[in-house]
Amino acid sequence: MIPHPFPITSRRLSARSTLWCVLLAYFLSLPGSSAQDYWDNVRNRPATLGLAGGIDTLEAGGFILRLVRHSQTVAGLSPRQEPGFDFTPADRLALRDKDSLYHLGDLNFRYRQPGGGWVGVSTAARRARVDPLPANPPVLAGADLSKTLPPGMPLRIERFYEAAGKDLLLRFVMSNISEGPIEVGAVGMPMVFDNILEGKSLDEAHAANVFFDPYMGMDAGYLEVKRLHGMSPGLLVLPEENFPFENYRPLLDDPGRRSVVFEGFHEWMGYSRAYAEDQWQGVTQWNEPRGFWLQPGESRRMAVRLALNPEIETTDQRLSELGLPVVLGVPGYVLPMDVEARLYVKHVSPVASLTVVPEGALVVNEGPEVTTRGGYREYHISGQKWGRARLDIRYADGRLQTVHYRVIQPEDEVVRKYGEFLTTRQWFDQANDPFGRTPSVITYDIEAQKQVTQDRRAWIAGLGDEGGSGSWLGAIMKQWVQPDADEIRKLESFMQETLWGGLQYAADSLKYGVKKSLFYYEPGQMPTGTYDSTIDYTTWAAWNKEHAYSVGRSYNYPHVAAAHWVFYRLSRYQEGYLRQDQWPEYLEKAYQTAVAMTHLAPYYAQFGQMEGTIFLLILEDLKREGWHAEAARLEKLMEARALHWRSLHYPFGSEMPWDSTGQEEVYMWSDYFGFDQKAVVTLRAILAYMPAIPHWAYNGNARRYWDFLYGGKLSRIERQIHHYGSGLNAIPVLAAFRKEPDRFHLLRIGYGGRLGAIANITEEGFGPAAFHSFPATLAIDGISGDYGPGFFGYAINEAAYLVRHPELGWLGFGANRFTREEGVEFALTTASGRQVYLGPEKLWIRLDAGRINRLVYLPERKLLRLYLGAADAHTPYAYLRANRKFILPGVPFTKETQQIPLSPDGETELVLSLSN
Repeated sequence: MIPHPFPITSRRLSARSTLWCVLLAYFLSLPGSSAQDYWDNVRNRPATLGLAGGIDTLEAGGFILRLVRHSQTVAGLSPRQEPGFDFTPADRLALRDKDSLYHLGDLNFRYRQPGGGWVGVSTAARRARVDPLPANPPVLAGADLSKTLPPGMPLRIERFYEAAGKDLLLRFVMSNISEGPIEVGAVGMPMVFDNILEGKSLDEAHAANVFFDPYMGMDAGYLEVKRLHGMSPGLLVLPEENFPFENYRPLLDDPGRRSVVFEGFHEWMGYSRAYAEDQWQGVTQWNEPRGFWLQPGESRRMAVRLALNPEIETTDQRLSELGLPVVLGVPGYVLPMDVEARLYVKHVSPVASLTVVPEGALVVNEGPEVTTRGGYREYHISGQKWGRARLDIRYADGRLQTVHYRVIQPEDEVVRKYGEFLTTRQWFDQANDPFGRTPSVITYDIEAQKQVTQDRRAWIAGLGDEGGSGSWLGAIMKQWVQPDADEIRKLESFMQETLWGGLQYAADSLKYGVKKSLFYYEPGQMPTGTYDSTIDYTTWAAWNKEHAYSVGRSYNYPHVAAAHWVFYRLSRYQEGYLRQDQWPEYLEKAYQTAVAMTHLAPYYAQFGQMEGTIFLLILEDLKREGWHAEAARLEKLMEARALHWRSLHYPFGSEMPWDSTGQEEVYMWSDYFGFDQKAVVTLRAILAYMPAIPHWAYNGNARRYWDFLYGGKLSRIERQIHHYGSGLNAIPVLAAFRKEPDRFHLLRIGYGGRLGAIANITEEGFGPAAFHSFPATLAIDGISGDYGPGFFGYAINEAAYLVRHPELGWLGFGANRFTREEGVEFALTTASGRQVYLGPEKLWIRLDAGRINRLVYLPERKLLRLYLGAADAHTPYAYLRANRKFILPGVPFTKETQQIPLSPDGETELVLSLSN
């Protein structure tokens, strides 16, 4: 993740002059860019929206609606309870009053007449004064939009804003005024809400801006608009009439400059067949693309409803109140093949039919096990075919709801293949590598089927940053989840020959400092032919050696600290993988790496780090090992950082002006030091960009839209599907749930992020940077890039959660549930089986070695039976610890950890008494 030239302004978060040189250089490298003004590409265009004609203010239920009188597009939309806040970018209205810049109230569509091709039309393309129509209640305002359309149009478009109780309706009427039939192949309503962060401080952005997430669920779909600070009120956009949520198209023709401070706008598509036959040809869309015919004189009414949402965590309840079907998936919508998932369906109208697309991808059990609980209908679902799957639910009232799954192999198989791919196909052992990268796990291009040993971005081929460290970090974290002797031998050579003394300085004043990249561009110092002449090395990202060997980027340190920590753990708690006497060396290096970050990379260390949780884990182990002086020093350094965060309202900057990765560490340390208010603020901010949606791609997907530029192959600003933010943000969300197990929403999004972190791994084990969300692509990125931090999040979160929901009863996340005469049994499906949280007891059990195969909980007797896997050559003992006391007769304590001999012949049963 590299600095971007369009920062949110903030005195506290302004960078040093050297950083600004990098920013300016990159900015000027963009086509048509100027460092003078972010908006210079639109500022001097003619103003056509007609703001001089005035703005009408209307009251619409719970909203204050402002319309530009000339165009009748939305100039502002505020909740009546907070009139100073606006969901739309009203503060940019005078800047965005030009042709082709979209506003709420615009419409895009495509049509064709018999024998002709598709014709695209937009009401934003050529502004003109619209003709008002009579506005009789409940209509607040209406207009004929013909003057904004090309001459000779065979279609008439009318638009109405209507009051509907406390809600607002946006309705279009499309009429065929020609003498022949017309096929309409696409209709989209631009969703223009204020996600423009440019020019705002973090405090201003969190108060004024919103993010929005789509559920492309057809008649049950919705757009969830949430304020950056995560507090109420939010906004829901819902299908009202003949306008299902079929697709979500990026409005790339809007001339507003898309960047890290502006993701751009999308449109809600109720119909998209024309695009599927053209720009999106060959790409399987989320839903079946549709269109419709209009006969001469025929009209179609299409509308969406805008409703306030009082609380993020009760969105499902609000949707149900508004009459939409609601579904709830357990453990979510990423479905390992060995998991028997549940889908709970709630609607006033019964289910009429269920259809799986593609056929046979899912098995849905609606036999005698279908039950009713709390108004929900329960279905058992299992994945049969790897890949995307869709469940179409048709209700008796005619509504269609689509639920989107991603079927993956069992978790342990996904992890095994991932590790195998990394240590074979991505294993780099080229003799005499001039950059000192041998041996290592290097970036891989799955499309070209080759390792990436050169790239215009030095870090990608240099084992640095997230984009280059990702592969070796993932390979090492895999050993924490699922150790493999052959893989560990290879990685040990990487640790000793390439990381220590190579990527990480091993001596002198920079000892423990971490370089930004081992690869660099110095053609004058390297033999002719070293660099690929087809690669453009003229950009700022082609670092020279001095820049590449800098130790000032703090974000590189957690990767290295995590590597040392995993090897400490392997040496300390497992036998035969490493020498048993090596653990102090690795723990020392992990500790020193954390310390070095604060004095060798002090500027960026002021921000929360991605994977910053590793420093807390290191501190906990220092304490357990009795390294009191080291623990005290590290704790003091981390407290200083946490005190700085406590002094800020929203300490969520990074190299980027706003980011979604620092929150992980900010929350974990704020919680550790008892800075409860900051922990609450941080968690709410995460809830604003990490939704609970019945779609595998968006459920638990922490918002990120710029890292394809820095860690991907297909480089563009685009909402990333399960980029590493999903796995990392799941860490604080699940930690918060363990403190408050009644907040079921936290478990849903946290587990969505956890499984989302491995959702994109291919059948053969390749882990891509992320999945592309644009409907023209809908595929994984071509290189491994910065995926590794996401797998770090998966590894740290690798746990089963067993909870009792007040309406749904016993639920297992990461475990299959079995009912017994007395109590309940869960069989774990997680890859390692090392961690279990039992909600009713607030009991958090962790194994440093060993595996929990299954457990039986007897709530009436306050007993928990654990069944541990058999011993093997590397794991003769299990090491068990928990967050609360329990009685386990006959087992001695070892520094807060209980050492348990494992049977080589089968499971070892432990009976834990939880009565005191």
